[in-house]
Amino acid sequence: MTSAQQYVDIAPDDTAFSAVFNAQKSAFNASKYPDYASRHNKLKALENLLLDNRDAIIAALHEDFGHRSADETRIAEISSTVAHIRYARKNLAKWMRPQRRATSIWFLPGSNHIQAQPAGVIGIMAPWNYPINLAVAPLTSALAAGNRAMIKMSEYTPASTKVLKTILAKEFDESEIAVFGGEAESSAQFSKLPFDHLMFTGSIAVGKKVMAAAAPNLTPLTLELGGKSPVIINKDYPMEEAASRITFGKIVNAGQTCVAPDYILLPKGKAEDFAMWMSRKYADRLPEGACSQDYTSIIDQRNYNRLIAILDDAISKGATVIPLEQNSTSSQEKRKFPLTLVINPSSDCRIMQEEIFGPLLPVIETDGLDDAIARINAGGRPLALYYFGHAPAEQEKLLRQTHSGGVTVNDVLLQFLQPSQPFGGTGSSGFGSCHGWEGFRSFSHMKPVFTQKGIGGFTGLKLLYPPYGPLARRLITMMGG
Repeated sequence: MTSAQQYVDIAPDDTAFSAVFNAQKSAFNASKYPDYASRHNKLKALENLLLDNRDAIIAALHEDFGHRSADETRIAEISSTVAHIRYARKNLAKWMRPQRRATSIWFLPGSNHIQAQPAGVIGIMAPWNYPINLAVAPLTSALAAGNRAMIKMSEYTPASTKVLKTILAKEFDESEIAVFGGEAESSAQFSKLPFDHLMFTGSIAVGKKVMAAAAPNLTPLTLELGGKSPVIINKDYPMEEAASRITFGKIVNAGQTCVAPDYILLPKGKAEDFAMWMSRKYADRLPEGACSQDYTSIIDQRNYNRLIAILDDAISKGATVIPLEQNSTSSQEKRKFPLTLVINPSSDCRIMQEEIFGPLLPVIETDGLDDAIARINAGGRPLALYYFGHAPAEQEKLLRQTHSGGVTVNDVLLQFLQPSQPFGGTGSSGFGSCHGWEGFRSFSHMKPVFTQKGIGGFTGLKLLYPPYGPLARRLITMMGG
């Protein structure tokens, strides 16, 4: 029996989607503005569910991947998600508070404010690489904003889907939060529902399909789509330290991370030095190699074969390949793919055309920072960009002359782990943001409210009532009309 067959009970049909959506919509319409205490209590319950079910979450991720490092799951799926929940709880009262806005002198004594109104029913489509975090972090924003949510998990993570569905059901009715599994066809049907907001995390190709499916309903979207996230190593940064930090960022989840370093840009003549340090740091991080308990398997055989095909394509087109470890029979059986460097691949190689999403790392020598910037700008806008260099002027130049969803200077991945910072893409890497205040705002309607005062008395606007005389015309001129 396959994993998908074991969890057939979590795979819905179209009727199930519609029934839950209608139930959530009815429940929302009966309570359109949950108060602070209700939202805060839901966030606290969500936090406790994650903490109380750590072992079940770790076991589910391990089953889905074949082998998933338990400590990586604790970091990436549990502690980082709990950090977002705690940040939302801490700031919820401030986020819910009406925001005062300035009022033009012409409309006094009236006043302006912005009221954050819950959107309604939120759809969340989570990918397979971090299934718990990328489902629950957006859910945190949705609950903080006063919404209800339906979550569609990936067909590649049936065990994670089942555990998330099971633990959420301990505190939440399906009219509040519902979790679904199912194959790609189910995802297509899910994205057609008339959500009040839909968030999708995944590939660019599928993101386009989600956008097309949502268009008939004019569903507002947040798309986090990944792409090829570059790393620039400038000449003033120690290569050993850069290699150490990049190695960590690339072996986490075996490179199956949307913000993983995708390719390296460094000065001419430095590739050999970089490869030497990467080899040493890889051995330091994984003394037992790819078979280490700290190193995660590739999610399935199809993706394992895809990485082999990408590597073979680069070799056939003349790239130099440096495996940091020989791929043993044991590691192949467990779908453990050692970190492998690909030196100076040509631009037409698949490894330079596709998001790698695995432990392959192209290393490209450039003619300096301007050349590196030009190479980045020649492609799609990445979800993340990493720069290693100490000169403030060159850091600022890079920030001003490139576009990316987010940036970390002198490290990798860490922009994603900041609860106070928004996370999202730009251009081909997506649009919209989640996490923190920006996530709250994404799942709210920020409603402008003007309140007129002086009932029965004087307001500035009365000077502009017709019939228009000399005074009114003089005032219109003063207003710029």
